[in-house]
Amino acid sequence: MSIKLNGDTEKYLLDSIKRFVDSQLDTSIGDLKASLVLDFFLREIGPSVYNQAIADAQTYVQEKVADLGGARYQAEFDYWKKR
Repeated sequence: MSIKLNGDTEKYLLDSIKRFVDSQLDTSIGDLKASLVLDFFLREIGPSVYNQAIADAQTYVQEKVADLGGARYQAEFDYWKKR
């Protein structure tokens, strides 16, 4: 699975990469090099971040589902018990 970005996100990230390289590495790169860096990170690092996000979401949902009975439990047939 490859990670696809929408156009605005990709443009923002390319500008961010160019700015980072300029400020942290004291050199300038153009759109092509920034695009190559972004593609590398998406292909090399992106899947690890994506997999961790899915695992975190799965854990969160499982915890919420496991507690569903306790969180939303209402006593049944208690009308006469309260009188």
